Amino acid sequence: MTASAARPPGELVVAVIVTRHRDALLRESLRSVASQSRPVDRVVVVDNGASAETAAVVAECAAETVYLPSHANLGGAGGFALGLLTALSLGADWVWCADDDGRPDGTAVLATLLEEARARDLAEVSPAVVDEADPGRLAFPLRRGLRWRSAVADFAPDEFLPSYASLFNGALFRADAFRAVGVPDLRLFIRGDETEIHRRLTRSGLRFGTTMRVRYLHPQGGDEFLPILGGRLSAQYPSDDVKRFYVYRNRGYLMAQPGMRWLFPLELVRFGYFFLSRKDVRGLRSWLTLTRAGRQERFGPPGSAG
Repeated sequence: MTASAARPPGELVVAVIVTRHRDALLRESLRSVASQSRPVDRVVVVDNGASAETAAVVAECAAETVYLPSHANLGGAGGFALGLLTALSLGADWVWCADDDGRPDGTAVLATLLEEARARDLAEVSPAVVDEADPGRLAFPLRRGLRWRSAVADFAPDEFLPSYASLFNGALFRADAFRAVGVPDLRLFIRGDETEIHRRLTRSGLRFGTTMRVRYLHPQGGDEFLPILGGRLSAQYPSDDVKRFYVYRNRGYLMAQPGMRWLFPLELVRFGYFFLSRKDVRGLRSWLTLTRAGRQERFGPPGSAG
């Protein structure tokens, strides 16, 4: 009898990792994923750089792997779409998503996520995503009521946060969830694809959330959010033009979709204040142009919005 034939129904776990030219980080991610106390059954690696060096790193992995070299850079959105569809085609019952620059903190992360998903009947469950340089700090601060929370200590050790998830950073999905919400939109390329899936999950009525029982290590992402109005609000301002292009254009698209349209007037006030308080009229004009391009579904490359 083969291992797959002996496995109980609903037990096949496939991890999906998307990478591009970050072999040292990928090696660490693969090592952590492959060392779980509840082993993954397969790891699908989508290589957006299609490099021999990355292929060699994947070959070192202790788990059974499926290596998918892409000769076109599909971005995070397209890479995860390809990886998730491949996982489904392999018969996955659960899909565990990871990026190449993050990794589970400890060997019991997958087992705990599975336990939480079953006990709470969840379509998706995420670990707490924490700063790899300071694990007591969240990698992405979250709002609770009118306050932003950035410290792990702000939450109970076993707390569950319903309807909140930092997707693709250690997120575990039931395979059936993708039949309800689909896979990421290739057009988004990078930035906003996680928010789009979160939007679809919310509108689907499926149960999902984050458990504070386990953590996922990731570089700090909150530094892009600059405080305004004495820290009561923040505005996302990535460090370079390319990241700002995708963030603002894709955000414009998202704010034109059902479930997120109410955000646009607030964003108009927020970013209007942010740029004008910095006397950055050019930045405000660029934000308006990119937001308009997204709302009109003009998904050209950087420099194409106008």
